[in-house]
Amino acid sequence: QVQLVESGGGLVQPGGSLRLSCAASGYTLNYYAIGWFRQAPGKERERVSCIRSSDDETYYADSVKGRFTISRDNVKKTVYLQMNSLKPEDTAVYYCAADGYEICSDLADRYDYWGQGTQVTVSS
Repeated sequence: QVQLVESGGGLVQPGGSLRLSCAASGYTLNYYAIGWFRQAPGKERERVSCIRSSDDETYYADSVKGRFTISRDNVKKTVYLQMNSLKPEDTAVYYCAADGYEICSDLADRYDYWGQGTQVTVSS
């Protein structure tokens, strides 16, 4: 069993930065891909980024490429999402999720464990 807890969300002005953290407990992260998803009101949950454990390969949605960076620290059992040049359309609840098959699918139902989410609001 893996428990995930997100932190680092908040209110930021357009063009600003935030770093989200996803801390895992209960099991090592070494065997899981970790994805970051977001869901805005009235919209479907979308995968923003993902990082695999086996080879550290990363994936990004087109809307965040060049602005967001995902990284992981297996010793600290934490995955980070550095978000730069934030835009109002990045406003959403951000979730991290663990994928035991290391596929990094863009489908939310392929992930086994989820955190509770952290709110990110980009507004002036």
